[in-house]
Amino acid sequence: MIDPTLIHYSFAFCASHVHGNRPDGNGTVTVEETDKFEEIKERLRVLLEYQITHFRYCFPFGRPDQALKAALSLLERVLMKDIATPIPQEEVFSTIEKCLKNAALVNYEQVSTYAKIEADKGGERTESLNSIDLPPERRLEDVIHLAELCIDVLQQNDEHHAEAFAWFSDLLIEHAELFWSLYAVDMDAALEAQPQDTWDSFPLFQLLNDYIRSDPNLNGGRFHQHLRDTFASQVIRYVDLMESSIAQSIHKGFEKERWQPEGNGTPTSEEIFWKLDALQSFIRELHWPDEEFARHLDHRLKQMAADMVESCVNRTMKAFECWIKKGRTTTDYRVPSEICVMFNVLNDARNQSLKLCPPNRDQETYQYHTQIESVIQGENKKMVNELVTKLTQVLRNVLDKLARYDEGTFFASILSFTNPGMELADAYAEFICDNLEDITARTHDDQFLLCLYEAWYTSNMNLLCDWLSDRMEIQLHIYQLNTLLRITKKMYTDMELHCVAEKILNSRTYETIKQRLQVEEATASVMQGEGKIVYNGFSKKNDSDDEDDD
Repeated sequence: MIDPTLIHYSFAFCASHVHGNRPDGNGTVTVEETDKFEEIKERLRVLLEYQITHFRYCFPFGRPDQALKAALSLLERVLMKDIATPIPQEEVFSTIEKCLKNAALVNYEQVSTYAKIEADKGGERTESLNSIDLPPERRLEDVIHLAELCIDVLQQNDEHHAEAFAWFSDLLIEHAELFWSLYAVDMDAALEAQPQDTWDSFPLFQLLNDYIRSDPNLNGGRFHQHLRDTFASQVIRYVDLMESSIAQSIHKGFEKERWQPEGNGTPTSEEIFWKLDALQSFIRELHWPDEEFARHLDHRLKQMAADMVESCVNRTMKAFECWIKKGRTTTDYRVPSEICVMFNVLNDARNQSLKLCPPNRDQETYQYHTQIESVIQGENKKMVNELVTKLTQVLRNVLDKLARYDEGTFFASILSFTNPGMELADAYAEFICDNLEDITARTHDDQFLLCLYEAWYTSNMNLLCDWLSDRMEIQLHIYQLNTLLRITKKMYTDMELHCVAEKILNSRTYETIKQRLQVEEATASVMQGEGKIVYNGFSKKNDSDDEDDD
């Protein structure tokens, strides 16, 4: 290849001679010389246009250095009518534009040929690239590979040739758009051949969109808009089908749910939250170019997540209401592990809602997070109340048995001849201890546990206080007193071990119960003698007896 700078100097010298613009002011030019010059000038113009059209191959990787820039400058000189009259810039731009348009076609044909050669390396393929005879999945693979090669070509152009075309940057952008429009023909043909509900083409969108949005010259251009319009319907269809799939998972999953622990909840809840998160991550990673449509997708996915989380919570509550009715309210009752799993599902639903539909600055427009948070809080509170009611009923039944020893009743006169032990108190103490340990071991949310234990303790103390208030005018039977002392102290110490706040433990209700039992204990000691009380919850003098009983 002849150095364009050398050609430029030679042409300038010949032009000066032909146009009579010699430095000494004298010169003779024959007609034959003029005709020969015009012939060479035309051949040079054709050569330069060819080189610019094939700039990737005549000046590979911008080599020789500055050669492409010199060729552009020489072309402008060749297009001049004579050495003294500058050519209009419109004519120069028109010529360069024609060359770059042809270059787009040349470059794309070369890339397509190279892709076909790579596809033929196995030696078993006879069809052309993206041929209609190929199966849809193979055509899609071809188009994705072709897109990768096209991106490489344009990146090389920007790296090695953009500087030479600095004065014609708009034309180089148009060259890239035309290059992509040629690719769009193959892309559209391959996409039309795909089955209706296949999503294998989304990697193609991500590949192209990630490249184009990183290029300020192509971002929002014709091909970018074509890409957006082509895939918009597929995105909507995909979201519709995923919404239907998640709804079916909720319906069918909870119908067959056995409430066995898995992850942070159950197999069904884990699947639902995974699908919602995967869908949002997938749509987010598309980096949709249209801001308005992207906001619409974001709002729809968050609203969908809020609806699905609420549906999950409602189905969990429906199962909870069935399970809470099971089991007799005796001291043998143990909270089923299934109920603890339901606690975990609601806790996970709250955590997932913060991720899937987080609080929005524009809460007046989009209140999905506020709504789902309100639903979960309400159902959490309902769960606590219903379980506490169930657990408190056990104490109520124990107190009903103790009520048979009330002074002045028919059963009291008969039972006064018996010498009951501490079986009832021990059974209730075991009931409290076992349930606290089971619930704590199976439930993940410490805040929920604390709320449950505080409500349980408060409900028990209120019930005890009411029961004692109804017997203000009578003295407690020694069996009633021993049982209540044992139960009260056991509740206090166990709840203290499970981090119930001191303010809750030492409430006014507890102090009232404590004072009443201390009075009853003192009265019983005076009337029946020291050491007759089997269990002492508050007196210091019998602490050793308490330890022996434990």
